[in-house]
Amino acid sequence: MPSHRRSILVTRRLAPGVSERLGAAHDLVLHDSDRAMPRAELLDAVRGTSAALTTLDDRVDGEFLDAAGPGLRIVANHAVGLHNVDLAACAARGVLVSNTPGVLTEATADLAMALLLGAARRIGEGERRVRSGVPWSWSPNFMLGTTLTGASLGIVGMGQIGRAVARRALGFSMRIGYHNRNPLPTTQELGASWRPLDALLAESSLLVVSCPLSEQTRGLLDAQRLSRLPRGAVVVSITAGVVDEDALAAALDSGALLAAAVDNHTDEPAVNTALLGQERAVLTPHLGSATVETRIAMGNLATDNILAVLSGRPALTPAALPPAR
Repeated sequence: MPSHRRSILVTRRLAPGVSERLGAAHDLVLHDSDRAMPRAELLDAVRGTSAALTTLDDRVDGEFLDAAGPGLRIVANHAVGLHNVDLAACAARGVLVSNTPGVLTEATADLAMALLLGAARRIGEGERRVRSGVPWSWSPNFMLGTTLTGASLGIVGMGQIGRAVARRALGFSMRIGYHNRNPLPTTQELGASWRPLDALLAESSLLVVSCPLSEQTRGLLDAQRLSRLPRGAVVVSITAGVVDEDALAAALDSGALLAAAVDNHTDEPAVNTALLGQERAVLTPHLGSATVETRIAMGNLATDNILAVLSGRPALTPAALPPAR
């Protein structure tokens, strides 16, 4: 098996210890920064590399692959999502793509529940009021939210993260429905039932959106679909681009929704200005996998994929090509 050192591009500063593992075996071209590489710098840095460890801000397309040259063997995406990667272009050039599923599931589901609680109980709004110094006093009608226990929860996207959210919801005795393109073989242990999307929305006083972004899901929850939710519902989005953020802000503005929370923003790092003006919108900066343990695990899994492929072994978590249309 090949044992000589290869050149590997790492496009972002990684969690402690991860880059060191790669550097012990191969030569790193490391962008040692918490900010994304400018496009021209990225295309220059990838030239002649055998592997690239990328993040969601790095567009991996034909231009990137052409710049890398024929020696590129693997793109290891430091994310479970792959919307920054042209999988078909990679396959056409014989470049394997991997991602980091599984290791971020629990941390992301934890955050989804935190956002659900924060939005439903108006925690962000309440904290801002206390910090502002504006006088306040308790009263029976002061800053009323909505109860989670026993509520009807809809989950759009019942993948690993969606199922982890459902497991947490059981602790609140929630009634759980979900929508996927196809019903899961069994969700008996979760007490969850598949519903057509419009029916699910009509029944859900709480909604968590966790399906991956694709051409089929982009803008899936538009103004018309959001209007199907019961009045006073709470919406939590932990995936970018699936919820129409302007429509979400308008639903908050009209009072149709009690509250909303967004962690993964459509045009991040930019945040929708209409949402910024909403007191009942909880807005976090893409914190789903942001625990020390999870980021180390993600980096190590991306590293393991690279080391395996460059040693002639199969990738641990190869990404599948999109289905033919």
